[in-house]
Amino acid sequence: FGSSRFCPKRPPTPPPSTRRHAGRSAAPPAMAPKAMKGMKGMKAVTAMSKGAVAQALADECELKKAQVTSILDALAALGTEQAKKVGKFTLPGLVMIKTRLKPATKAGKKEIFGKICMVKAKPAKTVVKAYCVAALKNQI
Repeated sequence: FGSSRFCPKRPPTPPPSTRRHAGRSAAPPAMAPKAMKGMKGMKAVTAMSKGAVAQALADECELKKAQVTSILDALAALGTEQAKKVGKFTLPGLVMIKTRLKPATKAGKKEIFGKICMVKAKPAKTVVKAYCVAALKNQI
């Protein structure tokens, strides 16, 4: 049994100075890894701010920006109230917001990727999910 130095199947290990990643003081790689093909056409895109949405709607509907901002605030409040009370709120043609009760988990041992880990108990909680409506899917 002993050390792996005298194992006939494995070549002897080189001294520490010639090991591949001994000190990690090697120069950085010459070329950075290339991006994946799928990500090539992607650009950093920023979402419209609340003010920008209000301005666009105000221009479209010929209203003042302050009026549209108050409508957006009322819509957000209505959506929050309905999601809390009913558990579902739909903005027609755009998005559906649903809530679901995630059950509590017990503490114990759980096998994760082949390793046994200790898992803490977690209380039940309400999870909010937003789903794309079929009308939007068909347009995109």
